[in-house]
Amino acid sequence: MATDSDKPLWANRAEFLLASVGYAVGLGNIWRFAYLCFKNGGGAFFIPYITMMCLCALPLVFMEFVLGQYTRLGPVQAFYKICPLMKGVGIATLILSFVVSTYNNTVMTWGLYYLFNSFSTPLPWQLCNATWNIPENCSTNTENGSHLQSAPQQFFDRRVLEITDGIETVGQIRWELFGILILVWIIIYFCIFKGVKSTGKVVYFTALCPYVILLILFFNNVRLPGAGKGIMFYLTPRWSKLGSIQVWVDAISQTFYSMGVGFGVMLSMASHNTFHNNMLR
Repeated sequence: MATDSDKPLWANRAEFLLASVGYAVGLGNIWRFAYLCFKNGGGAFFIPYITMMCLCALPLVFMEFVLGQYTRLGPVQAFYKICPLMKGVGIATLILSFVVSTYNNTVMTWGLYYLFNSFSTPLPWQLCNATWNIPENCSTNTENGSHLQSAPQQFFDRRVLEITDGIETVGQIRWELFGILILVWIIIYFCIFKGVKSTGKVVYFTALCPYVILLILFFNNVRLPGAGKGIMFYLTPRWSKLGSIQVWVDAISQTFYSMGVGFGVMLSMASHNTFHNNMLR
């Protein structure tokens, strides 16, 4: 077992807590949960979600924390220390984390692209007269037409992604997105290149900033026309959905997304705690 002097430690418990919360609260919570809640019965979805959270996700998170803090090792060596046959489990978590980080960084690239374009007036995804639009098949936010594509959808498909007609047509490299993707990886590097010493400082911003943004969006959106009806439609329970197995499957998968279980990250972060840290407090 490693001693406390062998590995860098979090400066305080707040850094570990913020790092864990900042890791867990991501796209899976903000986008995926809202979609699944709407899809699976509105407010009724909270029942299977909370049930699976208590029965599955939270015990597994605690297990990862304890395993990391006790062994003071990363996922590969921690599982190997418990049982050599389980070393493959640790390797699998690394592969899974790599795959997820690649598409998460791609989504962050899209987000930064939209952020940079949001300084334009008018917003490029508001109108139907841009070079990437198909005017006869485009609708603005003020128009209705089930056979038409919205202007924001055409901006995403034809400007951001430049989607081709099929997989057999590769298309060209989107150099703007490529440059932003490189920027994203550079930012990530400077956030983690000194280990917990740099990460522990960055999380004060990265873990708290999303909540500030969400609060700003919430108070802005609830003042929009029809917001009350939309919220009620979204949250009104549809109890008949609870009898569907798919709802419970979606609930348990979402709890894993929400808590970040199974990626080895929680285990790695807990390994930087002191051995005698009280994990339950």
